[in-house]
Amino acid sequence: MKYSNKINGWWLPFLLMAFVMISSCKKFLDKTPLSNITPDDYLNDESQLSAYVLGQYPSVLPGIANYSFGSFGIDANTDNMSGMSMDNKYAPGLWLVGATGGDWDFTTIYQLNYFLETVLPKWTSGKITGDADNIKHDIGEIYFLRAYVYFNKLQALGDFPILRTTLPDNKDTLTVESKRQPCSEVARFILSDLDSAITLLKDVSPDGKKNRISKACAELFKSRVALYEGTWLKYFKGTAFVPNGPNWPGAGKDYNANYQFQSGSIDNEIQYFLGEAMSAAKLVADAVPLVSNTGIIQSPNNENPYFSMFGAVDMSGYGEVLLWRQYSKALGLTHNVQVYEELGNDGIGTTRSMVESFLMSNGLPIYAAGSGYQGDDSIQSVKIGRDDRLQLFLKQPGDTNVLLNTTAGDHATVIEPIPEIWVSSAEQKYTTGYAIRKGLNYDGAQAGNGQGYTGLIIFRAVEAYLNYIEACYEKNGSLDGDARNYWTQIRERAKVSTDVDKTIAATNMSEETGDWGAYSAGKLIDPTLYNIRRERRDELMAEGLRFMDLKRWRALDQLITTPAHIEGFKLWGPMKNWYTSSELVYGASNSAAVVSDPALSPYLRPYEILGNSTGYNGVKWTMAHYLSPIAAEHFTITAQGDDLSTSPIYQNPGWSTQAGTGATD
Repeated sequence: MKYSNKINGWWLPFLLMAFVMISSCKKFLDKTPLSNITPDDYLNDESQLSAYVLGQYPSVLPGIANYSFGSFGIDANTDNMSGMSMDNKYAPGLWLVGATGGDWDFTTIYQLNYFLETVLPKWTSGKITGDADNIKHDIGEIYFLRAYVYFNKLQALGDFPILRTTLPDNKDTLTVESKRQPCSEVARFILSDLDSAITLLKDVSPDGKKNRISKACAELFKSRVALYEGTWLKYFKGTAFVPNGPNWPGAGKDYNANYQFQSGSIDNEIQYFLGEAMSAAKLVADAVPLVSNTGIIQSPNNENPYFSMFGAVDMSGYGEVLLWRQYSKALGLTHNVQVYEELGNDGIGTTRSMVESFLMSNGLPIYAAGSGYQGDDSIQSVKIGRDDRLQLFLKQPGDTNVLLNTTAGDHATVIEPIPEIWVSSAEQKYTTGYAIRKGLNYDGAQAGNGQGYTGLIIFRAVEAYLNYIEACYEKNGSLDGDARNYWTQIRERAKVSTDVDKTIAATNMSEETGDWGAYSAGKLIDPTLYNIRRERRDELMAEGLRFMDLKRWRALDQLITTPAHIEGFKLWGPMKNWYTSSELVYGASNSAAVVSDPALSPYLRPYEILGNSTGYNGVKWTMAHYLSPIAAEHFTITAQGDDLSTSPIYQNPGWSTQAGTGATD
C-alpha cells in the first residue's frame, strides 16, 4: 500500500508557500542545489520556517491513500492480516534486485538538511524574527522528521550513508559520500537527532490539536528506534546483518574494515540501546494515561472512548493520541476507510493466528484447561469470554455498522453481512472471513464514495508502555516494578486478568507456533517474552508495526525450512451452511475456485485456492529478505568504469548487484 500525498487541513495553508521553496524529486546524483531556486530572503522569520516545516509533513509521516483501508490495513502480508494475494517477499526467488529506484534515495533528506544548514547559523546569530519558542519548535520538528526518514532507511537497508548537510552537484563528491555507515551508527545518529528534537520541541503541539509534533512524540519515537536497534543487534548477532558479523559486507570496504562499536562491543551496544529505549519510553508512559475502555459496543448514547478514539473525526481530545493526521470533507481531503470498515476491510482479512492470540478474560490462553473457550465454529463463539479488544474490534454478522446518520452514503453497509468470501472485488471481499472494525465511525454519511474524513493516529502513548516492558525484559531478563505497572494498566483496559504470572505459567509454547512472534532465529522463545510480544501484537493490531517487529525479532527464520499456511475462519464447519454450493467452489485446478479445498484444512486459506498461486504451497522465507536490495543503478553510477566492486556502496547480504536477480543465502 502506498501512502497518499494528500494532506490535512492544518498543513494545507502552508504548503502553497512551501511549494516554491522545495526542489523537485531527483536522484541523489542528479540534484539541483536548492539554493539556486530559493529566494535569498527566505527562512528568515518564524512563519517561513513553519511553512517549510509543514511542507515536509506529507512526504515523511503516514497518511491514508484516497481509496484504501488506510492504516488499518498495513499489517497485511504478515501473520496478522492477509491480502488477496501473497507478497513476493514470502516467495524466495521472486523478489528481484531493481534496475533503478528503491530505498536508496536522498530527496527528502536533502530538503531537511537544507533547512538545518540554512537556518541554524541564522538562529544562533539571532537573525530569525518571530517568537523564540516557536522558532525552536520548528527546528526541532526538522530534526524529528530527519530522524523519521532515517529510521525508514535503517529498517529497509540497515547500513546507510549519514548526511548532515547538502552536497554540491559533483559526482566525485557524491560518490565519496555514498559510503554506508554501520547500522549501529545510523541508529545512534537517529537518537542524536531525536535528542535535539526533544530539547527544542514544545511539550504541547503548537496548533493545540496535536496535528504537529510535540516533545512526547520525539520521546516515544526515540524508544521505538532504540528498541528496534537493540533487538536487531541481539537477534542478528553472529550473522552478516550486523557490523563485524561473519561475512558482513561492510568489512569488504576499507572505510568500514576496522569498525569498532562506540560502546566497545556488540553486547555493550545492545545494552546501550535497550537502556535508551527504557528511559525514553518511561518519560511518556509516566506522563500520559491510557484512554479508558467502558467495555461497551459503541452506540449513539453510550460512547466508549477506547473504541471511538480510532475512528474519531477530531482526535485531539484523546489524551493517549500524541500525533494524528486530520482529514476534511470541506477541503476535499477524504478517504474510503469507512466504506471498507463496513465491509471486508478492502480485501485485507484478519488471520486465524491473530484471532487466536487473544487471551480469555481470565488471563488464560484459549487452549489452557479451564479457560472457558467456546471454540471457533462461529464468529460469535470465538469472541465469548475473550480479551475485550477482540470483542470490540472483531466484527460478526448482524452487527450494526451505521448508527449516527439515517442518510447513509451510497457505499454504506448498515448491517454487517455474512462474510462475502466468494466475491472478487476487493471492496467487498472478505479474504479470510474475519474482518475488524478498529477505526469504524458510525456516521453513515462518511460511507459515500471517497467521503470519509476520520483522522489517522500516527503516535499513541500505549506504545511507550509496551516498549518499556519489552526493553526491560530484553535488557535485564526480568520485569521491574514499572514494567509490571504498565502491563497491569494495559490489561486492565483490555479487561483481562492482570495476573500476568498466571498467564505465563499456563502458556505452552508448542501451542503458539502459529504466531511468528513466538520465534527468534528459528527457535521458540520463553513464555514470558512471548507474552510480552503477544500483548504488543494484540494492542497494536492493524496499526502497521507488525512487520517491523517480526524483522527486529528475527521471527521469520522458521519459514525457511517450514512454510507457514495463512488461515482465516473455520469455513468448513457449521459456517459453511451460510453459503450456497455455487458460492463455495474449490479445487486447485478449477479456475472458477473461490475458496480453499477442505482437504487442505477446515480453515479458509486465502493463498491456497488455485494451484498456480504463488502461495499455494505456503509462505516461505530466506535470510536475505530481512533487508531490501539496493538497485543496480546506484552501483553503476558510483563505480569506476564497469567494475562494480569499485563502488563505495556494498550490497546487502544475499543480494546481487545485478538487476533482475533474486536473493541467495
